[in-house]
Amino acid sequence: MIPEFAMVIVTAADDIVVEATADSRIALIGGEKIGKRLIEWNFISSRKERVEQAKRDWQAGAFPKVIDDEEEFIPLP
Repeated sequence: MIPEFAMVIVTAADDIVVEATADSRIALIGGEKIGKRLIEWNFISSRKERVEQAKRDWQAGAFPKVIDDEEEFIPLP
C-alpha cells in the first residue's frame, strides 16, 4: 500500500497493479531517465547557465507573481 501524498519510483522489471480502494487521483508518469540535474534553491536544470539565468531573473523580479500573494518577495538565500 502506498501512503497518501507519496511518490513511488518503479522499474520496468516491477510487476505493477494499481488499485484504488477509495475515490482517488493518481498520476502515472513514465519515460527514460533525464540525466543529472543541478539543483540550487528552487531552480533545477541540466544546464548550469539556465540555473544562473533563473537566479538573475528571480532577483530582477521577472517571474510571475503568486496570485493573492503579490506583495511578498523571498530573496535568494
